[in-house]
Amino acid sequence: MIELKPLMLQQPWLTLAVAESLTCGHVQARVGAISGASDFLLGGITAYTLDEKVRHLGVNRAAARRVDCVSARVAREMALGACRLFGSDLGLATTGYAEPSPAKGVKAPFAWWALAHVRRGRTVALRSGRVECPGAARVETQAMVAAAALTELVEYLRQIRA
Repeated sequence: MIELKPLMLQQPWLTLAVAESLTCGHVQARVGAISGASDFLLGGITAYTLDEKVRHLGVNRAAARRVDCVSARVAREMALGACRLFGSDLGLATTGYAEPSPAKGVKAPFAWWALAHVRRGRTVALRSGRVECPGAARVETQAMVAAAALTELVEYLRQIRA
């Protein structure tokens, strides 16, 4: 994650906000561990329930309810919501299942991450992806998903800074 700071602080200087569900602060903790993170990290929110995702991040209630808040669409809405909530250029979001949930048909942990890039109120980029975590324990899943989301952020920054 040492690469994140120099990539964020190139011109144009970019800011970041985070919206987490299943990672429950793991993404924010990793970014916050970077010396000088306060130069680009505006803040983050852990919105665990549907109501909080709707209230704070503008997630579409009906669409999210249909998928138990776990989909690429929900992750993208969370990332865009983080940008709006904090006024940031970039929003990074995670949502998923940290453990199997047989009642919901989830056999193994998985998650969606999303990255939004907003400039002057207009969406420049919106990306998402799925992370599979078969056999992983709860905290291991959270760490794997946080790492995957941050890896995607760094890769995106490398692409736009090239």
